[in-house]
Amino acid sequence: MTARSVEDHRRHVAALLAALQSRSAEDIPLGDGLGRVLASDVHSPVDLPLFRNSQMDGYAVDAASIRAVPVALPVRGVIAAGPVDPVTHTPGTAYRIMTGAPIPDGADAIVPVEDTETADGEVRINRARSVGEFVRERGSDVKAGTLLLPAGAILAARHIAVLAAVGLQRVPVRPRPRIAVITTGAELVDAGSTLRPGEIFDSNGIALASSARANGAEVVSISRSGDDPAEFRALLTEATTTADLVLTSGGVSMGDFEVVKDTLTSLGAEFGHVAMQPGGPQGTAVVDGVPVLNFPGNPVSALVSFEIFARPEIRRAAGLPPIEPDELPLAAAITSIPGKRQFLRARSTTAGVELVSGPGSHLVAAMAWADVLVDVPADVTALDAGDLVKAIPL
Repeated sequence: MTARSVEDHRRHVAALLAALQSRSAEDIPLGDGLGRVLASDVHSPVDLPLFRNSQMDGYAVDAASIRAVPVALPVRGVIAAGPVDPVTHTPGTAYRIMTGAPIPDGADAIVPVEDTETADGEVRINRARSVGEFVRERGSDVKAGTLLLPAGAILAARHIAVLAAVGLQRVPVRPRPRIAVITTGAELVDAGSTLRPGEIFDSNGIALASSARANGAEVVSISRSGDDPAEFRALLTEATTTADLVLTSGGVSMGDFEVVKDTLTSLGAEFGHVAMQPGGPQGTAVVDGVPVLNFPGNPVSALVSFEIFARPEIRRAAGLPPIEPDELPLAAAITSIPGKRQFLRARSTTAGVELVSGPGSHLVAAMAWADVLVDVPADVTALDAGDLVKAIPL
């Protein structure tokens, strides 16, 4: 059987997941917007500031009355920040005013409190101020209709602050792909369990779910099946009722007890090898109208499969920018298996990228130590120190 190239399988997966890209925008409460991607431009519905207000605690005056200082002015009242009745300023007088409070109509300058002295209902102004000093004019920040944030912006706290300041309660965002994860294998048990001979802790479920969340997805379920096809089929049916995409791990190779392969082949699934290491065995299916990506069960193979095939499409569906490979020098010479595209775990150093382990798909600790995958083409068998390679950020 001829193995499919990585690029061919990427195109196949992209076509399978094309429907994820066309879902309608969601309108969500602004308070839920952190980390979400704007689906459309957002313009300000109002001016900011909403009204003329004081930049300082001090006194609202007309600048013409304080050209010659020191000068004493009668204080006509106090204006605090908050709802107030409109006030009209009389030239030659002053209002005690707090930061953010509306400035009386006719006043055109604020004298900071540190430039004043008060006694017997008057304020002594010790420093002249010009028209506009410490006055925040309406719309001096943004005018109504100003573009606040463009479509595609990833909402951070600072973005949410400005949207709240202009009075928006809801925000249009790209929908998150809803993903279900199913791990398979009778040998898998929960972390914290007492292991019996032949059992291992299930790391793929939480790892794939975390990978999906980190790339803009909403994980709707994480489940695990043994090697019974009926059990797996029931979990898959349940997953497809809520998910836009299902990710499975394990059960796709050439041995016995390959529950995923055995169950889905009759449903028109495609299984085969991709010319890559790790992650060679791959499968795809559509079950109840929902695409399913079937990854190998070895932990590194599952994670690398996600990075190469699922991550680009999930990010695109969520509206997140693609993660592009860097071109970096090798810190030391390496060799590679001919005929297979290698994705080698490595870390970035000042001397270049250096491998942190061999190619084995069971070496999960090395995946944690790596921060890039070195992408070695299938027709390359050796590279020297200093050669430039594609390094895919993890």
